Amino acid sequence: MHILDFVVVIGYLGLVVGMGVHFSKRQKDTDRYYKGGRSLPSWAVGMSILATLISSITFLAYPGAGFRGQWVLLVQGLMVPIVLVGLIWFIVPMYRKVIGLSAYEYFEKRFGFFGRIYGSIAFFFAHFTKMGTVFYLLALAVATMTGIATKFQGGTYGVIIVLGILVIVYTLLGGIEAVVWCDVIQGFMLVVGGLICVAVLLFVPEGGPAAVVSKAWSNHKMSMGPYNWDLTSTTFLVLAINGIFYAIQKYGTDQTIVQRFLLSKTDKGAIRAALMGALLCVPVWTLFMFIGSCLWSFYDTSTQPVLTHLTGAQVLPAGFTGDKVFPHFIMNQLPMGISGLILAALIAAALSSLDSDLNCLSAIGLEDYYTRFKPNSTDKQRLFVGRLIVFFCGIFAILIACAYVKMGGKAILGTVFALYAIFSGGIAGMFMLGFFTIRTNKKGMYVGIAACVLFTAYAIVTGTRFNLGGPEKQLLLDLGRFNLGKFNLGRFNFTQSNYMLQVYSNVVLFGVGYFASFFFKADRDVRHLTFYGWRTKHEKIADVVNQQQ
Repeated sequence: MHILDFVVVIGYLGLVVGMGVHFSKRQKDTDRYYKGGRSLPSWAVGMSILATLISSITFLAYPGAGFRGQWVLLVQGLMVPIVLVGLIWFIVPMYRKVIGLSAYEYFEKRFGFFGRIYGSIAFFFAHFTKMGTVFYLLALAVATMTGIATKFQGGTYGVIIVLGILVIVYTLLGGIEAVVWCDVIQGFMLVVGGLICVAVLLFVPEGGPAAVVSKAWSNHKMSMGPYNWDLTSTTFLVLAINGIFYAIQKYGTDQTIVQRFLLSKTDKGAIRAALMGALLCVPVWTLFMFIGSCLWSFYDTSTQPVLTHLTGAQVLPAGFTGDKVFPHFIMNQLPMGISGLILAALIAAALSSLDSDLNCLSAIGLEDYYTRFKPNSTDKQRLFVGRLIVFFCGIFAILIACAYVKMGGKAILGTVFALYAIFSGGIAGMFMLGFFTIRTNKKGMYVGIAACVLFTAYAIVTGTRFNLGGPEKQLLLDLGRFNLGKFNLGRFNFTQSNYMLQVYSNVVLFGVGYFASFFFKADRDVRHLTFYGWRTKHEKIADVVNQQQ
């Protein structure tokens, strides 16, 4: 990296810390710290949702996927606006009316305290796992792109610690306001950085955009297939089904999104913010997938010209594959200063996800646990505890990322994801059970959760393959090793796609929970906590309006 690139990156990092210090002056109570006083503009909240959903994993993984193969991974994201357009009109007003801060307060009102605990613990598992992964992948990319990894022993650890401390500082000081406004900047940086890369990829090669796109298209690099009915591999159908449940889980149960519903002044403003965030995600995901396809054309063309500021030809080093190609392009094909801007955008993509996680983990820890067991605490005490939670959650996430580096990433990632899948699966199913049924009750939900955990554990140990430190992946439990006479049990291994596992866990919880509820006495009247209660209320309002007219 040129000194100018370092100046750009350091300038950006200084800006986000400065914003945290600026907004710290307003953080006098928990309402301001976690909800921004319900006064943030809807467009800013929408940009914050976009930045939260687009992490450094997207920045690196989508171009890598587009370079290696096709656009099938984009199908999951395409389902988000389709599902959201049907749900957002009643989800947002319901949450703004029912909960104080925690999304899982709804589950307690609908199914009792265990429902709230199950939801919040699932959130903790998911986001500590994700934060560690984001830190780990970001540090690897930054350390490699800047040369820190080769020049300094333990350089990757240093990147994790420095960036971790920075995100802890501005999140701890500035609260949700600093998070949202930093996300606005980070969202714009992400989009601008992607557009700059696309411009270079399209206009530098001989023949221009038409040649680049034509080459990628004719080689099927922009297809969303395969389109068959196979559920055992990554097909269009599998990703479409998975995307439906991903959208329900993200917008119906994820604190990082639900908390954004509380930041706007009105229900309409919150709905606009949610729609804006979802609708912007699709073109951004498409942009980075398109970058991957263009990278394939860019490096596959041997006759392309070399820019005057470059040294050497535009060829990939031996062994460079999908996820390494985009960072290599950034550091070798962009002018000085622009490389720093794109690297800053990569860091921004990570920080915009991490700051939201920290603030929301603090909100859950405070609302679901501390306040519940210390109901007489003052707001000042709660604000202090909330900031402590931000600090310790950030430190813990840094330690997880360092553990990934120490253990090589793969083995520990597989173990953590397996535990998360087993003990926090079915959250979207529980949400649907609460919102779209009236007769279901908490005892039925308990049975549904038990069935979901058992099914997910079975699918993980007999189907999902892990690298447990050996040279090859293996099953934790292969039923094909066992025979009952001439009957081989191998057919009972879970052989379908891992994306379908996430679908089935939700279907099992919903289906078993629904039918099990009929064996128990109904809970109190919960219609007002369901879609049907919302619809009845709006029908009555419409009748009154019609009568007045």
